[in-house]
Amino acid sequence: MTASAPPAPAPAPALEHLVLEHLDHGVMLLTWNRPLRNNGWNIDLEEAYFGALINAAANPDVRVIVVTGAGRTFCPGLDMHTLASAASGTPMAARRRWPMDFVRHVPKPVIAAVNGACAGIGFIQAVACDLRFASSSAKFTSAFARRGLPAENSISWMLPRLIGTGNAMDLLLSARVVLADEALTLGLVNRVVAPDDLLAETLAYARDLAANCSPQALAAIKRQVLADWEVSSEQSRLTAMVTVSELTAGPDFTEGVASFAEKRAPHFDGLAVDVAVAKGWYR
Repeated sequence: MTASAPPAPAPAPALEHLVLEHLDHGVMLLTWNRPLRNNGWNIDLEEAYFGALINAAANPDVRVIVVTGAGRTFCPGLDMHTLASAASGTPMAARRRWPMDFVRHVPKPVIAAVNGACAGIGFIQAVACDLRFASSSAKFTSAFARRGLPAENSISWMLPRLIGTGNAMDLLLSARVVLADEALTLGLVNRVVAPDDLLAETLAYARDLAANCSPQALAAIKRQVLADWEVSSEQSRLTAMVTVSELTAGPDFTEGVASFAEKRAPHFDGLAVDVAVAKGWYR
C-alpha cells in the first residue's frame, strides 16, 4: 500500500488580509480586518494599510478611497498586546515606519467611515482623512492624556485646524469620550448616519466624486487645502493662479466644460501617482 503524502501546512496569514480591498465604480474600499482584536493597531496592520494606500494612489482606476473597520469597531488605538509591550519598554517596531499622517500625502480623497470606537492611533487616522462619516453609534477619544502620553503624531497640529484651538484643547487635555452627535457639532465629522446605512451612504458620496469630479482637480484641491494651512493668503492666491493655468491647459478642463455644455456625464482619465514618503525611526 502506498503511503499518502502528508498534508500541506496551512499557509501563514498574508499581510494583505489585514486590509481587505474592494474596488467598485472608481472607489477603493479598504477595511481594517482584525475584528477579533477590535481592529487594534499593530505594525503589520500599519504596513498593510499604508501599502494599500500606495497601491491605490498608483492605480488610475482608483478615484476615491474609503476606509472603515471590520465588525463593530473602527480602531480603538494600539492593540492591547502591542500597548503592553510598549509600556514595558519594548520598541513598537524594529524597522523604519511611515509617519502616521501618511493619508495626507495620498493625492486622492480619503474618506473615513467610522463605524464604532475610534481612539488613539485610530483617532489620528480618522482626523488625517479628508472627510469623516460616522455611525450614530461611533465614539471618539484622543486617549493620550489618560495613558500618560503627549498628543502624538501631529494630532496637536491637525486637530486645532479641524475643530479650532479651544475644542482641540478640550479633546486632547481631557481625553474624554465624544459621541457622534457632539462630534458633528464640533466639526470633527462631516456627517452622522444610522449604523446600517453608514457604508452605503459613504460609498454613494464617494462614487459621486469618482464619477463627476476630475482626478487632477481633486488632487490639486487636496494639495492646496493642506499646503495653505502654512502659507499666507497672498501665497495661497498666487499658488491658485499657477494651478489654474496648469489645469486649464490640460484635458480635464476641456472635458469638464464640454460635458457641462453637452449636459452629459464627464469622462475624465484616471490618476496614477507614486507616493514617496520617507520612513523614520518612530516609537
